[in-house]
Amino acid sequence: MLRAEPDSIRQPDESVCEQELTVRGGGEAMPNIDPDPAMLAARIAGAVAGALVSLAYMMPRGAREAMARAVAGIVSGLVFGGPAGVALTQWMGVSDMLSPAETLLTGSAAASMTAWWALGALARIADRTGRGPRA
Repeated sequence: MLRAEPDSIRQPDESVCEQELTVRGGGEAMPNIDPDPAMLAARIAGAVAGALVSLAYMMPRGAREAMARAVAGIVSGLVFGGPAGVALTQWMGVSDMLSPAETLLTGSAAASMTAWWALGALARIADRTGRGPRA
């Protein structure tokens, strides 16, 4: 059986630990992960615009449905706006002509509208199927 001798256990070298802290703490600049305010504004504007445009075409039946669909639309526009914008602009062949902010605005609006319509359609289907057979 192998047994570790107390003298053979190596303790961390103080200078190595100090160097590592120096590099992490102030030696190198960490990348900034804060969102760009202009891009965040484009995401929010696109998500809200998508929800408002969808409101004109498919009105909710009540305040609860309106709130649920609005929140889902805005959140999905914020989360999926970037990938949706890139996919849409490449599919349409206009990615060279649009700035990143315009691409993000387009994607956020499209994602928001899609979520609004999908939740509206699901709510209507659930309403119809939830009634059961009529007597």
